Amino acid sequence: MEWDSSSNSDLSGDEEEAGFMLNDGGPIPFPVENLIQIASPCGFVVTDALEPDHPIIYVNAVFEMVTGYRAEEVLGRNCRFLQCRGPFAKRRHPLVDSAVVAEIRRCLDEGIEFQGELLNFRKDGSPLLNRLRLTPIYGDDEAITHVIGIQFFTEANIDLGPISGKDSAKSTERFRTGLSSLPMLSTGDRNVARGSCGILQLCDEVISLMILSRLTPRDIAAVGSVSRRFYTLTKNEDLWRMVCQNTWGSETTRLLETVPGAKRLGWGRLARELTTLEAAAWRKLTVGGAVEPSRCNFSACAVGNRVVLFGGEGVNMQPMNDTFVLDLNSSNPEWRHVQVSSPPPGRWGHTLSCVNGSHLVVFGGCGRQGLLNDVFLLDLDANPPTWREISGLAPPLPRSWHSSCTLDGSKLIVSGGCADSGVLLSDTFLLDLSMEKPVWREIPAAWTPPSRLGHTLTVYGGRKILMFGGLAKSGPLRFRSSDVFTMDLSEEEPCWRCVTGSGMPGAGNPGGIPPHPRLDHVAVSLPGGRILIFGGSVAGLHSASQLFLLDPTDEKPTWRILNVPGRPPRFAWGHSTCVVGGTRAIVLGGQTGEEWMLTELHELSLASTLI
Repeated sequence: MEWDSSSNSDLSGDEEEAGFMLNDGGPIPFPVENLIQIASPCGFVVTDALEPDHPIIYVNAVFEMVTGYRAEEVLGRNCRFLQCRGPFAKRRHPLVDSAVVAEIRRCLDEGIEFQGELLNFRKDGSPLLNRLRLTPIYGDDEAITHVIGIQFFTEANIDLGPISGKDSAKSTERFRTGLSSLPMLSTGDRNVARGSCGILQLCDEVISLMILSRLTPRDIAAVGSVSRRFYTLTKNEDLWRMVCQNTWGSETTRLLETVPGAKRLGWGRLARELTTLEAAAWRKLTVGGAVEPSRCNFSACAVGNRVVLFGGEGVNMQPMNDTFVLDLNSSNPEWRHVQVSSPPPGRWGHTLSCVNGSHLVVFGGCGRQGLLNDVFLLDLDANPPTWREISGLAPPLPRSWHSSCTLDGSKLIVSGGCADSGVLLSDTFLLDLSMEKPVWREIPAAWTPPSRLGHTLTVYGGRKILMFGGLAKSGPLRFRSSDVFTMDLSEEEPCWRCVTGSGMPGAGNPGGIPPHPRLDHVAVSLPGGRILIFGGSVAGLHSASQLFLLDPTDEKPTWRILNVPGRPPRFAWGHSTCVVGGTRAIVLGGQTGEEWMLTELHELSLASTLI
């Protein structure tokens, strides 16, 4: 299918390029306004990718009302015509952005999704601005069988003058007033009955498994407003689970299934709340037990719904090596000192990560004899639990205050930190713990972000990592940073890309209000690839408890401040905070002077009924 023109379509007169629209406009029985976060109607178009020139096989009623083209006028045609001003125009209008057209063509050629804005025209020649999403649908043989178009649209504030014999003002008025009374379509409605190979001629199982399940939660909510049949299909919990799994990944979906109350909440509502964050709230928890002796600079991580704390800096800079567990599934959660065999040497400024479900991995830090670069693994569910040293070949330099994350459930990634004599590092290493004899591998890159410590490293989108903040080197000086860098480890030659930051190669300038520069902060990866930033050490009087949200997958990433009810913690440090069950960020304790109150916890809950 060609949603954009062919290479010489500027001069061809047969078929012009187009976007499309979606949404039925009538009373929507599903609260999609919170999920899609837009009040404008939208259109829905499906094309057959197996036929020559990708003909349209389905359009919804809003497409007909907004564009002025009836379904029988467009079924079987390529989607180019909406980029021409009126049905008699022979060329794409010169105001249509050719760069966007080229990007659409590239995405379709590569079989990937497209999102962007495109100028279109109604049948009477009046302009429309379309915010367009094209999603290819794959069959069992991994060939693209259909392309689904979903797009929100608004009036284009362009005065082009009327087309002779046409009254665009009347069409615009019909668009604004007619949508509210547009009825929902039944499955036997006109687009199916007109003899075309319409999508609604497929059975419910095929539509659900082969088409709807491959869309995002936002798109499913929008599709549910197209017709009563689609609305009924999108109420199915099995469909919503498949949508969540395809969008968020199997590992995240399995993790969410273990969260208490998730089944009662339902996949549809869980997807909505984790997408819109409409139910996010802070609350304070008090737990029993004690972590003694008192300490700071420890590391914590989540294993299922358990919080595990290891090591830290005790009195007189004493390195600690004990392990504590807090089971949040318990009716009366309390800290429990776990007796383990062969514990690692005591340390602080290290990282603690979860791999393979119930295993913990410790790397680096500062011990009695100085900096460390050793790796220890613990199976928390073993009887008895025993720490085991992993002798990885070619290890990175000893370091502390580095950042780490895990990939594919078995790979440890380590970045930056502070080496001997206070030297800041900029390297990135990977250790595959699934190998019988793990070997450290440095990830080479032609360019690396400035050396830093106290930053965060977060996984999103499956195999992509995002670096944020830290204390970064700038010439002979060191400054707190708010720069964002990403790397796609699925590429043959991974490289760092600068998303935000001044004076960096490829640096962008995202919209919104960015977080204040900071280090030792918290970065939470949300389902869908968004990153939540809060806490840390912030200069001046700025609040470290303010929440900032960034979606690095957007074409133009934009920082957004997330205002949530409840009482946030005054302090939140990266290594003392962890994400439990994929829906809760647990901040351990409050700091009074030099003492940590580990019986006081703050929880940022992202889903309402899971509290």
